Amino acid sequence: MAQSKQIEQLNEWIKGTDNIVFFGGAGVSTESGIPDFRSVDGLYNQQYDYPPETILSHTFYRRNPAEFYRFYRAKMLCLDAKPNAAHLKLAQWEQEGKLKAVVTQNIDGLHQAAGSKKVLELHGSVLRNYCESCGKFYDAAYILHSEGVPACECGGSIKPDVVLYEEGLNQKTLTDAIRSISEADVLIVGGTSLAVYPAAGLLDYYNGNKLVLVNKTPTPRDSIADLVVQGSIGEIFSQLD
Repeated sequence: MAQSKQIEQLNEWIKGTDNIVFFGGAGVSTESGIPDFRSVDGLYNQQYDYPPETILSHTFYRRNPAEFYRFYRAKMLCLDAKPNAAHLKLAQWEQEGKLKAVVTQNIDGLHQAAGSKKVLELHGSVLRNYCESCGKFYDAAYILHSEGVPACECGGSIKPDVVLYEEGLNQKTLTDAIRSISEADVLIVGGTSLAVYPAAGLLDYYNGNKLVLVNKTPTPRDSIADLVVQGSIGEIFSQLD
């Protein structure tokens, strides 16, 4: 459980501003039951011949789409997951006019499910899929219930609108994220180890003096934070106003 003094300090900063930006990673989603594919579990080792980073790469997707989709359906499509206390609190702050944007590395759409409108998805979303030939849109349920490599009615192959390893981030999303972070009064960073670039480098654009890091474990950026709150992000956010 996070120390009440830190929660008190964070609540004070939240009360005193209408310009919060939240930047979140996998830890925000794991509390909704979505597995962090980086933690390679035993079950995973029995089922797949390659590490997750290899399967989720552009090269692998092109060379072995059937195996890519086997992993993708089993591990990336958690369509029954529900928003947790962190998602709901962020949506509440946005509704109250306090939160300006959510910048997320997650691809599950849970921020939008909680009611957030201004969500900058650095790595795309599993909820959007498109035909690489004609551009027709398909939802996640279509992918989940398809077999092998999902095909469009035009015969083209369907690709998830997610940023795979070796692919660049969407430039407009990145530019909007940089602008939001650079203009923020309070920047709350949650559920991320801050180990993956270019996303982790976004902190460098923050110009304020209220950088808050909320994570279960220490991060390489703890030393530059103005406030570090260690613990479960859902538990911590449920104690905020």
